[in-house]
Amino acid sequence: MSQSITKLRMHRPNASQTEKAIIDYILNAPLAVSNMSIHELANKTYSSPTSIIRLCKNIGFDGYKSFIKALVYEQAVRDTYFQQQANFVERTDETDDLMASVIINNVQILQELHLLLVTDVIEACVTAIEKAEKIVFFGLGASLIVAKDAQMKFVRVNRMVHLSEDWHTQLLMARNMTAHDLAFVISYSGETPEMIECTNEAKSMGATILALTKEGTSTINQLAHHSLMIPDKEVGMRSGAMSSRIAQMTVIDILFSKYLQRHYDEGMLMIERTRIEK
Repeated sequence: MSQSITKLRMHRPNASQTEKAIIDYILNAPLAVSNMSIHELANKTYSSPTSIIRLCKNIGFDGYKSFIKALVYEQAVRDTYFQQQANFVERTDETDDLMASVIINNVQILQELHLLLVTDVIEACVTAIEKAEKIVFFGLGASLIVAKDAQMKFVRVNRMVHLSEDWHTQLLMARNMTAHDLAFVISYSGETPEMIECTNEAKSMGATILALTKEGTSTINQLAHHSLMIPDKEVGMRSGAMSSRIAQMTVIDILFSKYLQRHYDEGMLMIERTRIEK
């Protein structure tokens, strides 16, 4: 699947000044750009068709047409989602309708998550997990639930994993990290003050930072060495607080599954050994 917006964001740090101007314009007005010709976009960004085509190829597309096709599709998926989420829960909903709404909501966010995830980024994150002597998870609120799920998974394969439910303790753990450790920071907004402080402290100690946030630029993913993003879907009565948790846990499942695949024989033995009958 194509991930036009995500690929633009990932390419931006290494882009030329001309490319950055084009990228910023597209990110600020993706819907408008999806209806522009290459010459119109060139005029708006004070660039040239050649520069735009070069950018499209640099992020993995054949050219401007294939980029626009992906952009139009992604905007259509997003628009459909928001239209359906505008009335996520109605006072008069029957139980069957409510069940269907929740299930559809979760399915749709996973479909868009698939668009956002990039194979090379997943591989790099798993490599960072492998190299870490110690993994410390950071999260508050709903993100803490996701962090606890991740902690349990990696404990099962005998990784040195730490997590505290108290953020002051999380801060102390951040200050005790080393260059051999991995700080896995989970924050939907990427702007949670306590998580920003923990991230800064861990980074100052030389730890590698892996962030899981919503899509878009945020303080935490800018601080991170590796950044994973889920769809920005919190609308209305924060129905996204449910679906975003599903998306976050799915990312954890993907990372764990890839880690297990790389250490298949040993990992499967550990999974069997640590299985607890319920």
